[in-house]
Amino acid sequence: MRLVKTLPYLLSLGAALGSASAWALPTDRDQPIHIQSDDAQLDDKQGVATYRGNVIMTQGTMKITGNTVTITRNAQGDIDTFTSVGNLAYYEQKPAIDKPIVQGWGVTIQYFAAQNRIILIDQAKVVNDGNTSQGEKIVYDTVKQVVNAGRANGTKITAPRPRIDMVIQPKSKTDAQKAQ
Repeated sequence: MRLVKTLPYLLSLGAALGSASAWALPTDRDQPIHIQSDDAQLDDKQGVATYRGNVIMTQGTMKITGNTVTITRNAQGDIDTFTSVGNLAYYEQKPAIDKPIVQGWGVTIQYFAAQNRIILIDQAKVVNDGNTSQGEKIVYDTVKQVVNAGRANGTKITAPRPRIDMVIQPKSKTDAQKAQ
């Protein structure tokens, strides 16, 4: 009975989620958003939806998973932020047709829609075209594809990492460049 009463609210939230398309392929924005979870709770008045239990969110090539995902909307009904918490929470997207999928992990993953920015906290890792960044906190700009990694000051960390680990793959050379 509870699902019957909240179904219209969940459907309206799904429509609002369509504005979160800036972090996926341009064609992804036309794709429906699918959310699977064991439990869903929506406070439409506050603009907050919380999904619990093996949450899987997909829209086109974008995928987010976690134990709990909380989505907040602004007064206009657009997605403001979402927070995915898990052991480990996961994010992936294909930024362009000719680019490989970008993957990210963290105990907490926060997405700020207006800034096209993802923050991964605690056991944070981003893999982008074979290059990896690992640390306590990683801030990833999904448009510029820029990674900033550092300490997660003021945050309870389960696996402290005083230093950042990065692996940068060499660029592949064409046959003409190899002959020089």
